[in-house]
Amino acid sequence: MDLGIKGKTAIVCAASKGLGRGCAEALAEAGVDLVINARSQGPLEQAAQEIAEKYGVQVTAVAADISTEEGRAKVLAAMPSPDILVNNAGGPPPGMWHDWEREDFIKALDANMLAPIAMMKAVLPAMMDRGWGRVVNITSQSVKSPIAVLGLSNSARAGLTGYVGGTSRQVAGSGVNINNLLPGIHATDRAISLDQGVAKAEGISMEAARAQRAATIPAGRYGTAEEFGAMCAFLCSEKAGFIVGQNILLDGGAVNATL
Repeated sequence: MDLGIKGKTAIVCAASKGLGRGCAEALAEAGVDLVINARSQGPLEQAAQEIAEKYGVQVTAVAADISTEEGRAKVLAAMPSPDILVNNAGGPPPGMWHDWEREDFIKALDANMLAPIAMMKAVLPAMMDRGWGRVVNITSQSVKSPIAVLGLSNSARAGLTGYVGGTSRQVAGSGVNINNLLPGIHATDRAISLDQGVAKAEGISMEAARAQRAATIPAGRYGTAEEFGAMCAFLCSEKAGFIVGQNILLDGGAVNATL
């Protein structure tokens, strides 16, 4: 399918690996020139080179912490007016309700709520002036079904979801679409970290922890970054112009809900 976005430009955050890398590759395959961001320069530059060589698009690597004002300014200096923005950041650590203090919540809010809001505020005006734009925020299935040990993530991502719910409807008339993608467990470093926590807590092997989690997913497996990226690229395409303010689960059926 021709997504109709060849020659457009995109910023993809946290794109050196995992779901962000999957989104960057899918957009590059559709002919989109990229600025990709992550904190570690070496892996990011390697990803940029590999994507550029594979798909023949321009890929600029900007190593910066997107949760900081300085980091966002550095990324936006490389591409001040993208057609597409994919917001993404690693989730805060798991724990119990009594583990977290105010500072922990502030860090979670900075990374998973306030940073994506700041990026949207920076790029939306030009998108609206052009009459076209796409924003995809990578959040979590916990927005639909909170995960007890991910209280920091539950809180911050729910706040972002509320912001998008209103903002997406304010800008849709200008041809700008904002939607959220809600991943369940995918075969990424985040899944490894969570499975390590389970293995340690329960005294089982990593293989057993992974099998135990996979058994809770109706699809019977973890998702892949490639299929996640394909959905992101579709939401960024010309074909998705009537999808506004939605929270789309990619979780293999793990969240058992009708709405």
